[in-house]
Amino acid sequence: MTDIEIAQSVTLRHIREISSQLNISEDDMELYGKYKAKLPLNLINEEKVAQNKLVLVTAISPTPAGEGKTTISIGLTQGLNKIGKKTTVVLREPSLGPVFGIKGGAAGGGWSQVLPMEDINLHFTGDFSAVEKAHNLLAALIDNNIQSKSRSLGLDPRTIAWKRVMDMNDRSLRKTIIGLGGAGQGIPRETGFDITAASEIMAILCLSKDLHDLKQRLGNIFIGFTNDKKAIYARDLNAHGAMTALLKDAIKPNLVQTIEGTPAIIHGGPFANIAQGTNTVVATKMGLSLSPYVVTEAGFGADLGAEKFLDIKCVSAGLKPSAVVIVATIKALKYHGTGDLTHLKDENVEGVKRGLENLEKHIENVKGFGLQPVVAINKFITDTDAEIAAVQAKCEEHGVKVAVAEVWAKGGEGAKELATLVAEVADNAKAGFTPTYDWKSPVTEKIEAIATKIYGADGVDYTAQAQKDLKRISSLGLDALPICMAKTQKSLSDNPDLLGRPRGFNITVREIEVAAGAGFLVPITGDMMRMPGLPATPSAEFIDIDENGNIQGLF
Repeated sequence: MTDIEIAQSVTLRHIREISSQLNISEDDMELYGKYKAKLPLNLINEEKVAQNKLVLVTAISPTPAGEGKTTISIGLTQGLNKIGKKTTVVLREPSLGPVFGIKGGAAGGGWSQVLPMEDINLHFTGDFSAVEKAHNLLAALIDNNIQSKSRSLGLDPRTIAWKRVMDMNDRSLRKTIIGLGGAGQGIPRETGFDITAASEIMAILCLSKDLHDLKQRLGNIFIGFTNDKKAIYARDLNAHGAMTALLKDAIKPNLVQTIEGTPAIIHGGPFANIAQGTNTVVATKMGLSLSPYVVTEAGFGADLGAEKFLDIKCVSAGLKPSAVVIVATIKALKYHGTGDLTHLKDENVEGVKRGLENLEKHIENVKGFGLQPVVAINKFITDTDAEIAAVQAKCEEHGVKVAVAEVWAKGGEGAKELATLVAEVADNAKAGFTPTYDWKSPVTEKIEAIATKIYGADGVDYTAQAQKDLKRISSLGLDALPICMAKTQKSLSDNPDLLGRPRGFNITVREIEVAAGAGFLVPITGDMMRMPGLPATPSAEFIDIDENGNIQGLF
């Protein structure tokens, strides 16, 4: 059966039954129908957050289809519950861009899914819509102020980087001109659209600890400069109050269930190649407040999502992971070893062995944080025993525990070995971890630390624009912010064609954006953009709905 057929074959449990597993009373839930609910932030217990075990799921550098981190996260959670470890999975919400684009949904797969998968992959509880509206409200207020004769702040339109957003892949909107049609239609200027998951509002939502912190961060959004070089922030437009009002429900985590009826919290959805790529701080802390173990994931490979999870989210929120799972697939290892996407189903042990350099680098990176990785081989039906044995041998060589996970086909039962290994590592974990850099270090030192330690680069080159941006950051007094690199997910380098473990390269930073509200700086490398385009054959073409309201073709 397809993922959606499997999901629709399951009888969902009422959300009250799921919440009872976490000892949440019905009075503490805001029901969104029978199978979804929002949870109030007062359920967060910092003492339990500090005591309980946080497990991060990351991956090797992925193929275009991804390596199944979400599926493994869900399957591992079900497996931990099967071996008697009370566990909640905490994940990001899917963006409609990938759902209708190349990757499809992000609710797991097979017998390791979160349900109701159709709702989660589509509008869910409206969080993405709220982020979109709050972002575009600020955009409208900016242009209204530029147009105003009596209350203008004197913004220089050429310095404004704040675009509009929508939750869809649409390359035609990357660059636009607004305000055409005469004086009554606004001031003409160049701008564009980003995808909602790339919005600084999404990043802010995911890093805020409560409603007050959210409002303060929204007020700190840097907009641009006046004609006399004065910095202007969202608070100068009195925008942050209304923006917070739009997000009053979106800040509350969403409770749903896995296919086996275990609790799942899904909240927030920034991409990891252009933002921090992790779910919200409040969702992670909610999970840790309600169950002894929490499994969460961070987007793309460990060079992106895991690095940002550890260096930004954990440092900001005071979180301490107890174990890290690195998801590897035979097909991705073959891809890194051969560069060929067309024969990944054919046995190629030598190709796998050549590709293992990529896995080795991610293992090295996780150990560099002072954390113990466990490798999960996400098994596909085309994987052969010889190919799997090659991966197992390499992990043993590095003293790393490894397990074959068959979570797509078998759900939690297929993750029991993995769950046992992860629980053993988590239960024996040392306190704390070592970040890649000190936030107080100079900006260039922080960027260089990520490039050399995490990516394996020889150094960093800066364009003339990036050098100007460094001076602007210093003038704004924002040097002590952490770094959120925007980089291709396809390679450890900034060149998507350099597979495996590239050596002898430099990272080129072409510009550095200021996300003062989110509380980080965004060095942009390569050809990274914040509005993806649709592929030649988008997933949207296969999605349909019948006369009874049953959705088909979603995967």
